[in-house]
Amino acid sequence: MSKRPDLRYERKLWRAGIGAVAGVDEAGVGPMAGPVVAAAVIFAPEHFITGVHDSKQLRPAQRTRLDCEIRASALALGVGVAEPAEIDRLNIYWATMLAMRRALDSLARTPGHVLVDGRTVPELKLPQTRIVGGDRKSFCIAAASIVAKVARDAIMLQLDACYPEYGFARHKGYCTQDHLDALRRHGPSPVHRNSFAPVAASRQLPLIA
Repeated sequence: MSKRPDLRYERKLWRAGIGAVAGVDEAGVGPMAGPVVAAAVIFAPEHFITGVHDSKQLRPAQRTRLDCEIRASALALGVGVAEPAEIDRLNIYWATMLAMRRALDSLARTPGHVLVDGRTVPELKLPQTRIVGGDRKSFCIAAASIVAKVARDAIMLQLDACYPEYGFARHKGYCTQDHLDALRRHGPSPVHRNSFAPVAASRQLPLIA
């Protein structure tokens, strides 16, 4: 098995006559603030970008450079977002599925098959294949993971400008100690996920003066 993403899954579908294969992945399931973001990407058969990998394995500068290459060369690209209020209403699993469907719906062309990282998307009216660890195996899923991560990080930078006391630019909403300290000091912001345990618990604590 390759240690980096390749085209083996895409090639099986291309050989079967399916020209438009979409890879789908998400970013932001774990944080306690900000949205969950999904991306869907379709490339021409045999198109490949050297260096594309699971976004978690790349440095920020690498992700930014590859995001530009992916956007410039993709046949179609879509991004879907589920906001914190939707996460609280639906739970994080269903909000992630919603973001994935929105990403697919925003594609400029309809894929003939969808490759999804780690799970199947309920209620998706397209053929799909679940690939466990897909962002380390499938090129188009890995590309989607980069686009989703870069898009979400950009959103968190915007939120940092609105709520600078929480340090979103540093931790992107994840449960770091400085984020937990800021949450205890200031209480939840409008973009925190109230259904997540640390945020819910912070509502019961007196704010630090």
